Amino acid sequence: MEQRNTFNAVADLYGSARPGYPESLVDDVLRFTVPERGDAILEVGCGTGQATTSFAKRGYRLVALDPGSDLIRVAREKLAAFPNTEFVTSTFEAWEHPPRTFRLIIAAQSWHWIAPHIAFAKAAALLGDDGVLAVFGHVPMNPPEPLRTALEQIYLQHTGVWGPPPEAAYLPTGPFSGLFGQSDLFEAVIHKSYAWRWALTSESYTAFARTRSDHQLMPAESREVLLTAVKAAIDALGGQVEWPYETHLTMARIKPRPSAG
Repeated sequence: MEQRNTFNAVADLYGSARPGYPESLVDDVLRFTVPERGDAILEVGCGTGQATTSFAKRGYRLVALDPGSDLIRVAREKLAAFPNTEFVTSTFEAWEHPPRTFRLIIAAQSWHWIAPHIAFAKAAALLGDDGVLAVFGHVPMNPPEPLRTALEQIYLQHTGVWGPPPEAAYLPTGPFSGLFGQSDLFEAVIHKSYAWRWALTSESYTAFARTRSDHQLMPAESREVLLTAVKAAIDALGGQVEWPYETHLTMARIKPRPSAG
């Protein structure tokens, strides 16, 4: 199974275990874009609608793409009260649509799954003049000690791996700012970060961990042994943790296009 397709196998759990996005991030994206109410917003990789909900409830019309049919099912149920949201089961790469249609394209925790040579060129083609591409994602920081050390030992024992999470790609030191520039299709990027803390129990953390693609790719028996050890470590420290997180936003406006004729 392709790694980005693992989420569809746990769609219902994904819908309940994954956090939403800071309202201040939504404010900043809309303030920078200044969309009219009739403008269409495209979401790439909507999952179960965590970010979709935040934009839909502001009254905007959305087209939300995801290749996972069960993820789309959960998202559609979650956003049943927002008829201006259209869900499409498709990858961004395969989806066909008239150019220069959207004022804003958003990608929440999904842009890293798309090959950059496709992602930026296709986004630019779909954006109207003065349109904006906004890419954002949650990045877990180190949990408090002694949990961090306990988790490091558990993961090294059971997986042999401990290091920066894949979500670190969304940090300002990650690749996205450079890729915007390398595409030569967008103006200078704007980066913003939002610090928050996620209150988790041992049960809610292991539920979240089950939705991670790297955990889904593990053999089921190995995954259960790992998560049993993780739950026990959190339970030994009181059964709950305030996990520090940062959400990072990188956005840019499309460069002016040459006038026709």
